[in-house]
Amino acid sequence: MIRLFLNGLAASAGGGVTYLRNVIPRLAQSADVEATVVVPSSLRREFGEATKIVFVEAPDCRGTLRRIVWEQTQLRELIEDSDANVLLSAGNFALWNSPVPQILLSRNSLYTSADFRRDLRVRGEYSLCADTWIKGWLARQSIMRADVTIAPSDAFAQELARWTGRNITVIPHGFDREAFAGDPSPLPESMQKQIDRAEDSLRLLFVSHYNYYRNFETLIRALPLLRDRLPGTEVRLFLTCSLKSRENPGAYRAESAAALVTELKVGEQVVELGMVPYRSLHHLYRACHIYVSPAYTETFAHPLVEAMSTGLPLVVSDLPVHREICGDAALYFPRFSPEGLADSVLRIRQSPQEATVLSRNGLARAQDFSWKKHVERLLAVAKELVSKNLAQ
Repeated sequence: MIRLFLNGLAASAGGGVTYLRNVIPRLAQSADVEATVVVPSSLRREFGEATKIVFVEAPDCRGTLRRIVWEQTQLRELIEDSDANVLLSAGNFALWNSPVPQILLSRNSLYTSADFRRDLRVRGEYSLCADTWIKGWLARQSIMRADVTIAPSDAFAQELARWTGRNITVIPHGFDREAFAGDPSPLPESMQKQIDRAEDSLRLLFVSHYNYYRNFETLIRALPLLRDRLPGTEVRLFLTCSLKSRENPGAYRAESAAALVTELKVGEQVVELGMVPYRSLHHLYRACHIYVSPAYTETFAHPLVEAMSTGLPLVVSDLPVHREICGDAALYFPRFSPEGLADSVLRIRQSPQEATVLSRNGLARAQDFSWKKHVERLLAVAKELVSKNLAQ
């Protein structure tokens, strides 16, 4: 029997919550695992109750550095009280001097991204640049201290290996199509009305909170190009966020993107839905024609798999990780090229046959991702660590 301690305090939104939402039930279903899971108190309801899972609520720490301090001063005692024999740190930062063997999940490419550092300098975000450098140093030290570091893609694992000189284990994140599309709950009425008003439009979708590295500006700059090259066709871009800083998590300032929308006169084309309930998100994918992602750095990107699972053709920036995840289900464009993005959208629009091929390829590709397989491989690593520890 493995007694696993899962530190989920890094989950606040997006991929972190998605990860715990899918991994925790599968840990509960594993016959030879008992787990203690630490989560922020504000998210405790997200995970319900599960057999063989003990939840520990921790105070919500505003800011990553405060969370790290809390972890380094409080987690050790919680681990010892739980009688765990392996620690899974799910948020990029390891517990220094862990009392048990430690598996670190590293899934933040901002610490290694030259594009992100350049972007921050151009924006004059010097405070955020310093904050990222500090966190990057801690993330690198964490990899040095963990017994095993796991990355969600080969592309990111290679990046981490170059950065640290350490061996990195690859376990791709999973996907469960039945769970993702199984909730019949409709979209909120206000959102459905916005979609209905665009019934006769070419509908593009981008699922993300506003942040810099998802490269919203390149996507926005592509809209007037599409408008000019598709006379008589309305184009609508649906965003699952608001271009207002206070309505997005993190320290990213959305005002420049909002100003660009005004400057390019594409306000009617950009539909800011705000945060869409995850249980209803599959309805939004199905209501659109093409999924787009101009991100200039990624480690995995769950929305790509979600989009493929609903049959959407994809237009994504040409990153190694995007090619790894999407394969032949997407068209690729240079990551800072509005023209390349627009060309790819037009290519799909003008060739229903190619759109059908991309859709079919995506449906097949999405089946390659499995949370069940992810957890099985994760537990195999944990068992190996426990065996080595007992043998010493």
